[in-house]
Amino acid sequence: MHILFLLFLTAAALSGKDKKEPLQRLDEAVAVFQEIMSTPDRSIPQDLLDKAHCIVIVPGLKKGAFIIGAKYGKGFLSCRNAGKGWSAPGAVRVEGGSFGLQIGGSESDVIMLVMNERGANKLLSSKFTLGGEGEVAAGPVGREASAQTDAAMRAEILSWSRARGVFAGISLQGATLRQDLDDNAVMYGKKLPNKEIVQSGVAIPKAAAPLISLLNKYSSAKN
Repeated sequence: MHILFLLFLTAAALSGKDKKEPLQRLDEAVAVFQEIMSTPDRSIPQDLLDKAHCIVIVPGLKKGAFIIGAKYGKGFLSCRNAGKGWSAPGAVRVEGGSFGLQIGGSESDVIMLVMNERGANKLLSSKFTLGGEGEVAAGPVGREASAQTDAAMRAEILSWSRARGVFAGISLQGATLRQDLDDNAVMYGKKLPNKEIVQSGVAIPKAAAPLISLLNKYSSAKN
C-alpha cells in the first residue's frame, strides 16, 4: 500500500509538471523574442515584421531530440487580427527536416515569419511540411530588409535561428510543423485547433498575455 501511494504521488507530480510545461515555454518565448528584438542591428528587420501575417517562436529547439522521437522542439504561433493586433497563440511542434547551416551548440531558438495569406493557411492546417521553390528562405538580419536579396522577399516563410548568441537566417527545408492539441488543452482547457484559436477570436489566456503584448509592442496592428 505504501509503495502504491508513492507511485500515485510520483504520477501526480509528473502530471503537474507536464501541465506546467507549455506555460513555462510561453515565458521562454517572451524572453527569446525580447532579447532578439532589443538589438535592432541584429534583429528581425522591422519592415518584415510589420508585413508578416503570422509568427512562430520555438524556444530552445534541441538537435539532440533527433535521437528521441525525431522532435526538434515546441513553440507557439500567432497571426494578426485585422486592426486588432496579434491573436491568441496556438501551440506547435517542429519535427525533422534540415536546418541548413548550424551555428553551433546543441540548442537554438527558432523564429519564423509567414509573409502572405497562402503561407498562413498552410501554417493553420493540422500539419504541413516546409519545402518547394520560393516557399521558405533564410531571413535577413538588421534594421531594414530592403537591401537584402530578392529571394528572401519572394518567400512565403522566412526563418531565423539563434545559437550561442549568434542570430542568423536559416533554411528549414523539410521541417514539419504540427499543431499541438495537448498543449492547447493546457492553455485553453480543451483541445482547440490552431485555426479556431486564430480565426474565431478566442480570448488570450492570462499566461500568454505577456507574449502577445510584446508582439504588439514591436509591431503595430495590420489593417
